[in-house]
Amino acid sequence: MIIPHKDLEPDTLSSIIKEFVLREGTEYGEQDIKLSVKITQVKQQLAEGSALLVYSELHDTVNILPLEQFQQQEDEQEEVE
Repeated sequence: MIIPHKDLEPDTLSSIIKEFVLREGTEYGEQDIKLSVKITQVKQQLAEGSALLVYSELHDTVNILPLEQFQQQEDEQEEVE
């Protein structure tokens, strides 16, 4: 289920994004990207719709997925059903 990021309190959204970025790691090639920059990038991706906040009822978790990955998962789930 998609969670509209605009419906969340700013502090809640920031906490979710920070947890996501820290979970994903900090290795981005030759140059490390600062945590604050990565958080800003994820916020921008959510704002432009290229990433989505997704709630998993099965796992009772919230994750951030690229739009393409979410659509692929939805397509695969429809094929199973």
